Amino acid sequence: MLTQSSSSWDGAPYKAYPEGGPELSVLKISLPANSALPWHSHPIPNAAYVLKGEITIELEGGRSQVFKQGEVFPEVVDTRHRGKTGPQPTELLIFYAGSEGIPLQH
Repeated sequence: MLTQSSSSWDGAPYKAYPEGGPELSVLKISLPANSALPWHSHPIPNAAYVLKGEITIELEGGRSQVFKQGEVFPEVVDTRHRGKTGPQPTELLIFYAGSEGIPLQH
């Protein structure tokens, strides 16, 4: 098992799922070196596996943590954050556990 968690990497516990049928989504994203994603939040739990490179996850307010190739991190929910890549391109495999009709981010 790569990870099992009832809280995000910053220690915030996950809450109950919204009503509706369960829906799983898996995305593979590639990010260029030395880039930053826009600030965003997720309404549902998800976990990311770093396939290549590294990414620093920054929370609004300044807290951050670096995750490197081969590491898994449970993402924050309903907390604005962004990812910043290091000196090499980064690839992530992200697993979302949500409900039908709920977007992956906002």
